[in-house]
Amino acid sequence: MVSYEELNARLEALIAGVPHEIANLANASALLWESLEEINWAGFYRMEAGQLVLGPFQGKPACIEIPVGRGVCGTAAAEDRTQLVYDVHAFPGHIACDSASNSEIVVPLHRGGEVTAVLDIDSPRIGRFTETDRDGLEAFAGILEKYVYGK
Repeated sequence: MVSYEELNARLEALIAGVPHEIANLANASALLWESLEEINWAGFYRMEAGQLVLGPFQGKPACIEIPVGRGVCGTAAAEDRTQLVYDVHAFPGHIACDSASNSEIVVPLHRGGEVTAVLDIDSPRIGRFTETDRDGLEAFAGILEKYVYGK
């Protein structure tokens, strides 16, 4: 597994100066998919008309629309804070897009101080994500905010 320092350096090299949001998010999800172990989904939900809508991702087909405040992604958007979920089956209102997912981390992304998207990563292993993952993925999100959303 690559370190988050290396992963984040690779992301920055990949997207710096590239002005295409969807292409950058697609490459970011592909980079996560090839770099992180024990994951079964990595991608983005973008805020559109007050709800989260499926964006670029790697993995099985996923839910297309998620209301803000519902499930792990909707909670991350509503509370504007990272959700690190040890066991998704114990998360109130969890939306099961893939029955193989057992743990999840969701990190909000911002444009102009508002949540504009969320980064969502699922794992088939309960307890897969740690505080190290939170820190590394929040830094990953910060790079996306800088180059994709102009923060």
